[in-house]
Amino acid sequence: MMFDFKSFLKQKNTLQILLYINVGTFLATKFFALVLTLFQKEVSLISSYLMLPASLPLLANRPWTLLTYMFMHANFFHLFFNMLCLLWFGRMFLTYFNSRQLVGLYLLGGIGAGLTYIGAYNFFPYFSGEIGNSMLVGASGALMATILAIAMYVPNYEINLFLLGRIKLKWIACIMILFSMFGITSENAGGEFAHIGGALVGIVYIWFLKKGKDIATPFNKIIDVFVNLFKRKPKIKFEKHKYQPRSDAEYNQQRTENIKDLDKILDKVKASGYSSLTEEEKRRLFDRSQKL
Repeated sequence: MMFDFKSFLKQKNTLQILLYINVGTFLATKFFALVLTLFQKEVSLISSYLMLPASLPLLANRPWTLLTYMFMHANFFHLFFNMLCLLWFGRMFLTYFNSRQLVGLYLLGGIGAGLTYIGAYNFFPYFSGEIGNSMLVGASGALMATILAIAMYVPNYEINLFLLGRIKLKWIACIMILFSMFGITSENAGGEFAHIGGALVGIVYIWFLKKGKDIATPFNKIIDVFVNLFKRKPKIKFEKHKYQPRSDAEYNQQRTENIKDLDKILDKVKASGYSSLTEEEKRRLFDRSQKL
């Protein structure tokens, strides 16, 4: 069954918002890079403040990069393949879980992936000469968390891959982790560590979820606070009642009717006592007495 992309664009859901943020961030950074180039300014000025550094002193000055890096991408193909995976596995995730869980896991997975990358570069002597210049970008760590979460939840779910046929999700997840493990000394070592970190977050997330605890809930609460700040509060509508003056004849007629109604109620009180009045009669007795 073919994916209806036009129908998807008309929807307003969390998966779509994540895609828009990633694509929007990519386009915005490319646009500002173009402007800086035209004015002969340093192009890396923007990206360096959004990418995640391995250097701890630099991270201390730019703590927000632990969040922004997961929405950044190096080039078009980097963005394209990550968004393809987000669309594919994100829709699969939403088959079993809700939108809030997708956002929470995306952020938790991205942060876990970033911390794994930073920890590895500062722990292993192999990367000591690269710490100062190493930067991490991309949503792949957050995506690995989503993929592993699904693989842990429905391991025998089968996916039809081109030329390979139907393969169970658990084997796809294992292959992806193995590729990342074998690549931790490659040129993309930072990215591979991020993949492993994201995968671990996905595994831990499902483990806790099966015990009835959603460890990504704090992220959703923080998001709710920011969303509510920008929500328009509903305006209280006041109904205006236009006063229409009455003639003397109308006033006297109304007053006569009130007196008759009051006399009728008072006669009932004399005959049967106040307790015999209904709630409506008690209300009218009070209103009529005030108006005379």
